Amino acid sequence: MTKGSQATYSISELAREFDITTRSIRFYEDQGLLKPKRRGQTRIYSLQDRVRLKLILRGKRLGFSLAETGRLFELYDADRSSQTQLHTMLDLIEEKKRDLQMQMDDIKVIMMELTSAENQCRQALEAIQK
Repeated sequence: MTKGSQATYSISELAREFDITTRSIRFYEDQGLLKPKRRGQTRIYSLQDRVRLKLILRGKRLGFSLAETGRLFELYDADRSSQTQLHTMLDLIEEKKRDLQMQMDDIKVIMMELTSAENQCRQALEAIQK
């Protein structure tokens, strides 16, 4: 790894830093999300690749698909002012929040149904034991 604006990273350095496998990093490269330079068979990752990897992993934690992350990268590459990217990001965030709210509502309903079934089972057991 070199310091400064020309920092470069090996695949194993990035894997260690982000606690992921080198196979995952190669997968993100196959998906077109990372574009390392090559020196023979060796991949040389730039600071931009490192930042993108960090964003990919953050996006995954937030529930974004790799396709959605790739779309944001494409928008940023096309419009460095990132206004379009930010609007798209806001749309994606709203969509994820809606999806999560629906899941939370579904979980609440299921929890109520499970609690009701549990109570019925306990009452049936009490009736049997009397």
